[in-house]
Parts: sequence; structure tokens; C-alpha cells
Amino acid sequence: MTLPLPTTTVAPPREWSAVLFDLDGTIVDSASEIMDSLAHMFSEMGLPVPDQETLRSYVGPPLLDSLRMTAGFSDVDAWEALNVYRDHYDDHLLHSPVFPGVEGVLQAVHAAGLPIALATSKPESMARAVLAHTGLEQYFTVVAGASDDEERSTKADVVAEALRRLDELGSDTSDAVMVGDRGYDLLGAAAHGVPTIMVEWGYGSPAEATDALAVVHSADQLRGLLIG
Repeated sequence: MTLPLPTTTVAPPREWSAVLFDLDGTIVDSASEIMDSLAHMFSEMGLPVPDQETLRSYVGPPLLDSLRMTAGFSDVDAWEALNVYRDHYDDHLLHSPVFPGVEGVLQAVHAAGLPIALATSKPESMARAVLAHTGLEQYFTVVAGASDDEERSTKADVVAEALRRLDELGSDTSDAVMVGDRGYDLLGAAAHGVPTIMVEWGYGSPAEATDALAVVHSADQLRGLLIG
């Protein structure tokens, strides 16, 4: 993130019943790998590779939608481009490091007895591979991501699925909170009445955090807001 996010003065409740986490930009620093695969995709599609700032804007939102709306692909070309991207990224997705301190937050929240759900726009199969590779899967009660056919791809849809799976397991989701780094996380969670804590180390801009419950600049700060 190139600019500091303003810290809000709104204090979250002292206790949450469940915590939902975004993946890219929140748990793992995957921008480099994603951007490299995007550059490969544009090149393979016979198009000029966008500048770094434009490539970074693709990190976070559902990619198929971005290819249509931002890149201007037709539906057919967007799917072709998505498959080219996935083939390349599949060989690089395990290279992304976990952000400093985040594993400690997950450990602490898990130890406190709170159910943790992953809610990511990354395909669920890829998200599970990342969690398995990093050793973080042990902390998650459920893992919800985009479906391979993109029928479930928006953050609102993914959050709904994460909440549904938690409910099925008997977890209390009445006071759930989302942790993310982009405005898409905030809007997707808000669609289900879930507030969002934004992390400053991700890929969003200050404008995206305007309606966040709080903004944190460190893992210690995040831990404090989640479990006190």
C-alpha cells in the first residue's frame, strides 16, 4: 500500500463471535506472483502489458469481472484469459509469503476459541493449497472461496458461503467481523451486516477504508481488536 490509511476512532465491540479473513493482501503477500501471471496473460493474449499500478488494481476483486470491466474483454475472451492466467499462476501461488505477525494473530484467535473462516475471491482450490503450504489451514473452521466456474465469485457471495458453512457447523455468526485490505472486502461483508477491520499492509487505498470499522497498521493491533 503506497499511502498510510487513517486510523478510525470507532472502537469495535470487545467480543466477536466469529472472524472472517480475506487471503490476498491480508494473510499472504501475493501481489508479485499475481501481477507476474497477469503480465503473462496479457502477453499471451497478444495485448500490451499494463503498467504496474494497473496490474496491482487487479489484485483482490474477482478477476473475471475485472477482465470484462477493466480490460474490456468479451465474455469469451475473458474466460480464455482467465484460464491462461490460472495455468501460469497455479505454478507460482505457493511462492507467496505470509505477512509478518499474521500467523500469530490466527494462533491467538484460534486459541481464544473463536471460529475462523477464510472468505476469498481466489478459487477455493487454490486458497486451500496456499493454506496447506503455509501450515495455516489448522486454524480455519471453514474455507470459502470462489468456485472454479465463477458462479460464486463476488465477495458478497463468498462471505455468504463462509457464514452459511459456519452456521451449519453450529458456530455463532451473530457478531462476526471481517478482516480485509480492499474496499471489496468491506462491501461484501457489509452486504451481510458484517463490519470490517482493514489492514494497512495490504493492497487497498485510503479511500477504500472510509467505511471501515477500524484500520490497523500492525498484527499486534489487529490481535488486540479481535480478542482484546
